[in-house]
Amino acid sequence: MPRSKHHHHTLAQRVAAARTPRTLKKPPNWFQRLGPGLITGASDDDPSGIATYSQTGAQYGFNMSWVMLFCLPLMAAIQEISARIGRVTGMGVAGNLRLHYSAWLLRSIVVLLLVANIANLGADLGAMADALRLLLPQIPATAAVAGFAVFCVLLEIFARYDRYVAILKWTSFTLLAYVATAFAVHVPWGEVARAMILPHILLNRDYILTIVAVLGTTITPYCFFWQSSQEAEDERVNPKAQPLLKTPKAGKSEISRIRFDTIVGMTYSNVISLFIIVTTAVTLHAHGITDINTSAQAAQALRPIAGEFTFLLFALGIISIGLLAVPVLAGSAAYAVGEALNWPTGLGRQPLDARAFYATIAIATLAGIGINYVHIDPIKALFWCAVLNGVIAPPLMAVIMLVASRADIMGEFVLPVPLKILGWLATITMFMVVIILFATWQG
Repeated sequence: MPRSKHHHHTLAQRVAAARTPRTLKKPPNWFQRLGPGLITGASDDDPSGIATYSQTGAQYGFNMSWVMLFCLPLMAAIQEISARIGRVTGMGVAGNLRLHYSAWLLRSIVVLLLVANIANLGADLGAMADALRLLLPQIPATAAVAGFAVFCVLLEIFARYDRYVAILKWTSFTLLAYVATAFAVHVPWGEVARAMILPHILLNRDYILTIVAVLGTTITPYCFFWQSSQEAEDERVNPKAQPLLKTPKAGKSEISRIRFDTIVGMTYSNVISLFIIVTTAVTLHAHGITDINTSAQAAQALRPIAGEFTFLLFALGIISIGLLAVPVLAGSAAYAVGEALNWPTGLGRQPLDARAFYATIAIATLAGIGINYVHIDPIKALFWCAVLNGVIAPPLMAVIMLVASRADIMGEFVLPVPLKILGWLATITMFMVVIILFATWQG
């Protein structure tokens, strides 16, 4: 008996000892540290963006690959700054503008954002419908547009917030389809690397217009509003969290998380954009197809050149990422309007507690549907959405930089000098590109 007791006692100790190290040595879950930054970066490669990058690769081959490398640190900087504003103050960009700046500035920015987002929503829904009809041609285009829109709205309004965020995070990985398309064809990576490091710049109207479109679909206003508001939302739904202004001790870990999330999200976004440019360059451009105006048209053009598998991946990618981008576009518009008018806002709220906020999501998406029914040319709509974003972004970025630099708004979390330099460099770059665009246009 004593031996038996000793044996059981030793076995229990061994079990406990075996469990304890696994608990202590459990690695941190890096995926849990990803959230607003990853979702924002993925949504940036929406069907409108896919069309712009496809046109870029088809028209200029690898020659514009350098733009993705050039804009990555600028994009990451302005997105991190937007995220900091939300987490530090507990309000998004529009909420801070309402409290600290004039009403006319706030209204102007929100109206411009609404116009750009609704146009983008319409273009994205149309592109998703076109891509679906490539796979299932028997489905009417109008039914496809309406079906995608209704599905996105219902999910955004009625899904539980934590589950909805998880859905968006996992949906972001559908962009890996574009990595697969690049590896499904032969790519001379040495030429790609050379084009990225040694830019070949043409000073003509079309080239500059394409740069504005690429920058406009990469450094884009709705992403500023979405990531900022989502940081504030994540803080609101967490009962243990408060704005960093009230809990500065949590600042170091939270700022570190924001930076990690943003860098991963923006790098992911730009790598995918590069793969889209490379895929269309090595297939369409190489075969003399230089006029691609929609993402669905790019997918269709790939079919006889790169094969059925590449075509299928490209088309499914348009649909999948559209299911992420449409809610982000509608949601960022609702956050902007709701914060500007001081409504109860947030996807973490019940629909009856934030009726105006959710109504804005529905109305913006319905307006996007309407664009597809009034015979606006979708071929031009996709590209010009990116150009419109490129023109709107600079003044908004300047305001964001001013907000994030004010100690009376950000407290001890005002921007550090390196981040401030990058943020202003991004802002000045966007201003210069737009000025050059208008100068070239007049010429």
